[in-house]
Amino acid sequence: MTNDDIHKLVQQHHVEFISLQFTDIAGMLKNVTIPVSNLVDCLDHGVWFDGSALEGPARVAETDMYLIPDRSTFAVAPPDGDAGIATARLICDVHSPDGRPYAGDPRRVLRRAVEEAASMGFVYRLSAEVEFFLFKADGDGRPVLVPNDSVGYFDATNDTYTQFRRQVVKALQAYHIEVNATHHEGAVGQHEIDLQLESGLVAADAVMTMRQVLRSRALRQGMFASFMPKPMTGLPGSGMHVHQSLVDSVTGANLFADANDSYGLSQLAKHFIAGVLAHAPGMLAVLAPLVNSYKRLVPGFEAPVLVSWGRTNRGAFIRVPRVLSDRPQTTRIEVRSPDPSCNPYLAYAVMLKAGLDGIRRELPLPTAAEEDLVTMNARSRIHVPLPMTLGDAIQALQRDEVVADTLGPLIFERFVESRQKEWEEYRQHVSTWELDRYLPIY
Repeated sequence: MTNDDIHKLVQQHHVEFISLQFTDIAGMLKNVTIPVSNLVDCLDHGVWFDGSALEGPARVAETDMYLIPDRSTFAVAPPDGDAGIATARLICDVHSPDGRPYAGDPRRVLRRAVEEAASMGFVYRLSAEVEFFLFKADGDGRPVLVPNDSVGYFDATNDTYTQFRRQVVKALQAYHIEVNATHHEGAVGQHEIDLQLESGLVAADAVMTMRQVLRSRALRQGMFASFMPKPMTGLPGSGMHVHQSLVDSVTGANLFADANDSYGLSQLAKHFIAGVLAHAPGMLAVLAPLVNSYKRLVPGFEAPVLVSWGRTNRGAFIRVPRVLSDRPQTTRIEVRSPDPSCNPYLAYAVMLKAGLDGIRRELPLPTAAEEDLVTMNARSRIHVPLPMTLGDAIQALQRDEVVADTLGPLIFERFVESRQKEWEEYRQHVSTWELDRYLPIY
């Protein structure tokens, strides 16, 4: 999209304000708003801001940085709460004052990984199945732990929540984001939106935009959209299953497909899967970054606890969905450990680089696990367990050179620092469960 294209759309839709968006290391969407009168200067020179906002909880000092808009992300926002005020958005890359891309920008991390794949002749394609809860919201817009329905998996919800999901789909279309399907998930108050397959950066941008749209639309209807991995004890948590494949950058052919293989997988796909499995413990802190994430990754809820792959075992770290013989272009793998609290730019980057490492080293693919390994103890001993806590995951991350190199020294240091701080705060906190359990008897 050119500057002229953007200006025409601004005039056509009478846009008054432009939202410049970027993402911090923790995966939180950040925003700088400018009046449309400053758009020309913004497109030509960028907009100054305090770059320490990228560091999230690990912020240490103010740093002058510039937001450089990615013109391809321009979109006129659908009508929101401010009646009559038309806005548009641009997703931005972060640059230092000398004009170089900033090493602390998560979007840059994914861009570098995608460019590395391109140098090998690959285009990285992804789609995410994003699960979330809808809770009631109080007068201040804060969540109340009361689900908004009492139905289950794929059940037809009442008109209010069916309409809500449809409204979200229409709003996403205004941002050029297509949705494959929406449905109710397994827990009360839990829903899922499946995004369409896109290339790396576009796919990560779509997740960030979807989370923003869901949250703002829910609040307007007295609800709170939560992406917390495990908000309620005894119920399934929310995952973000990521479907992915590599296609030929010249022909567009799906390089994961081989009709002669029993799983429909090419040798390249098997090396890719082997690479992702090899680095699964090391990248889990990026895919599941919260203390709460590891209360979802427990046996009994179709969430992975072992480094394994298969087709029918939904507790596997990687699942290979079945495809029709006449549709080899849909061959893909599904990584099931990410949850919707993750930073999609960092999560997608580490999964891609892990897979590319498997291809480069021609790693052999372990035997598929089609049974429920959690209940078959003798068989499960041959599989590496995933980290059980955020503390364990941080240690695994610090030992994985490929994941650390993917993040880069600055983001690696800040990410580990912030996750360690959260883990230590949690470890020292005395919970209500402990008080109820121990105080009366000890």
